[in-house]
Amino acid sequence: MTNGHALVIVDAANVVGSVPDGWWRDRRGAAERLRDSLVPYAADGLPGHPGPVELVLVVEGAARGVASVPGVRVEAATGSGDDRIVELVAGWASGPAAERDCLVVTADRGLRQRAEAHGARCAGPRTVRPLPPLPERDRFRH
Repeated sequence: MTNGHALVIVDAANVVGSVPDGWWRDRRGAAERLRDSLVPYAADGLPGHPGPVELVLVVEGAARGVASVPGVRVEAATGSGDDRIVELVAGWASGPAAERDCLVVTADRGLRQRAEAHGARCAGPRTVRPLPPLPERDRFRH
């Protein structure tokens, strides 16, 4: 854990799936691209959470082999990614890290409720993954 900096846990499957950019053709590659796009947030922070922040990307399924990089720790769920996220949040809530904020990035309502029950805050995928320009999105709809 870091020195009082916010803990940001990103639901990789949910965030990757929030933009129809062809991610379904290469789930692991999509998770790696998401991981790499998160690196600047580790130092710069997110809205309401000035940097640096501790970033944890939770992956599951075909994305389990994605490695950590400086600034982003990758946690591979052995089962459900949602369950692993809740475990991480529960660990934060019950330990000394609870002195700092915990933000879970997901659009999954059920996961949001579970995380908020432990005191975490939640934000949607656009927090870390803005939509690409319309022409870029449209090319994947055909």
